[in-house]
This record gives sequence, C-alpha cells and structure tokens, in this order.
Amino acid sequence: MAFSELSSVGKKKVSVHALLIVLDVIVLALAARVNIFQEFFFMADLFPLGLAIATLIILFFALVLDLAVKNIPTARPASEIGLFYILSIFWLAFNAFSTSRWRNIPLNCNSIPAEYPDERTWCRDVQALKSLVWIQFVALFFTASFILRYTITEHRRGRTQVWSGPLSRYVPRDMPQRNEFLRQTFTDYFGTGGASTFEKI
Repeated sequence: MAFSELSSVGKKKVSVHALLIVLDVIVLALAARVNIFQEFFFMADLFPLGLAIATLIILFFALVLDLAVKNIPTARPASEIGLFYILSIFWLAFNAFSTSRWRNIPLNCNSIPAEYPDERTWCRDVQALKSLVWIQFVALFFTASFILRYTITEHRRGRTQVWSGPLSRYVPRDMPQRNEFLRQTFTDYFGTGGASTFEKI
C-alpha cells in the first residue's frame, strides 16, 4: 500500500513506527560495538543487544504486515497498545539492570589516559548506549500511551469503530444516531403529505 493511501492518523502512526525502528537500529549498532570490544562477555552489554534485535524484528514485521495486509488484527489499536507497552516493560527492566552494572564506567571518558584510545572509544559508546536505551524505552511508552489516549478519545466521541480496524486506515467519522435514522425512515416512508396528515389527526 502506498503511503499516500494512508489516512491522516495513519501517516502519523506509521511515521512514528518508522522512527522507532531507526532508533532501535542505532541502539543495535552501539550495542554491537560495545559487545565486540568486550567479546560478548558481560550480561549488561548483551541485554541491550538481544532486546534491540528482538524489538527490530517485531517492529519491522508489525509495520510490514500493517501496510501489506488490510485489517490485520495485529495492527488494531488494542493489539498495538499491548505490544508497545510490553516492549516498554522489557526495556525498562533490562535498562535498570544494565544501567546498574554500568555505574562504575566513568562519565568523563577523557579521564581515561590518552594512550588507551580504544578504551576511550568504548567508554563513549557505552555512555551513548546508556542514554539511547532509555530514550527507546520512553519512545515506546509514549507511543503506546498516545495510541491508547487517541483511541479512548475517539471511543468517547461515539466512534467505536476505531477499535475494529488498523489506525493506518482509520478515518474519524461520526456514526449515525438512532433518532436521526428513525426520522429519516419515517419521512422516506410517508413523505411530506403523510407527515401533515398525522399533524391534522
């Protein structure tokens, strides 16, 4: 499906989804650099790498299925809210563990002697990774919260159909009210003459 065929809300959601993938790729690249230097030894370094790979796979296939398959259940708001909140919980837990293990790494990487350039580079990579893993958590959490808030807002406006399809194709429309439907049916059936007859009676 072409990007131009998406709804206005859908374009925003897909753009955010793509940004999450880009951010995850950056985290993955930094985590790979850190682990290569440490020869994939420390769990604190392995957790961001493994979680970034898993998140990339999930986000990529979720986006592809959303664009390729019409009305796929995994792209509906309830599914996406659950998916993003679950991912954010995993990032929160693993970030807390890794950050606690990285606390002994100096914040000022220039404090490492100049004769150890590789260690300085590794230190900068760890500090950048430490920041980006938390940014990834915040991005996932706020994405889930935005979808939840938007969907609930639409539901309260009477647009309950927002739950039944993907947001990428959702166009806000008010559902016909019952009293309007009855009034239209009465007029169509009896006509204006029938209405005046009832008024005379």
